[in-house]
Amino acid sequence: MPKIIIVIPAFNEQDNIKNVILSIKNFRRSLDCVVINDASTDNTQQIASSVENAYVIELPNNLGIGGAVQTGFKFAIENDYDFAVQFDGDGQHLAGELDKILSPVIDGTCDVCIGSRFIDNNTDNFRSTATRRFGILFFQQMNKLLIKQNISDSTSGFRAYNKKAIHFLSKHYPTDYPEPESIILLGKNNFTIKEVPVLMQERQNGQSSISGLKPIYYMLKVSLAMWMAHIRKY
Repeated sequence: MPKIIIVIPAFNEQDNIKNVILSIKNFRRSLDCVVINDASTDNTQQIASSVENAYVIELPNNLGIGGAVQTGFKFAIENDYDFAVQFDGDGQHLAGELDKILSPVIDGTCDVCIGSRFIDNNTDNFRSTATRRFGILFFQQMNKLLIKQNISDSTSGFRAYNKKAIHFLSKHYPTDYPEPESIILLGKNNFTIKEVPVLMQERQNGQSSISGLKPIYYMLKVSLAMWMAHIRKY
């Protein structure tokens, strides 16, 4: 049986983290979970540590989601996991959808599988603003331009990786805008990427950090980061 680790980056998710871990364990007890507590200022670390059979890594400084996920990948390599899943700590991702993204990497169809909210008419369950939807379409066109792949959901943080991809990203995972940048890095380094439709839900508690006019600024910054990822040498 392959060893699978669920990497859960978390920053100030005290209201969500326990339910996130338990949802995964209730779905399949054999799945290991590691919470990367990104120097939260609330009780995320204490609550995560109270859940039985969950690993918790406490970062001394806030590294952002990129640094947190990369820490999880390093943990996966150090402990010889075969596959890793990136799973948000805010309750948006559903444990019942895990097999959809894991199956293609386990059977060797691809190196990385992304759970998409925006393919196969799969948008009814996840509300999104017009600005954010425009950004998603913009990133989709950039993916086509830079790596000749039609990735519909560049900002999805619900992804499964095989060991080869884990090794690569444990060394090169972007820290600024990791989800869209990592697609470019993986594509230009000849990793095979697949998307599958998944269901997601709105974050269960708290507020997204990208709201108001921030998505426009975010889109401009991310597009520059994607270009830089494309020309960067490894």
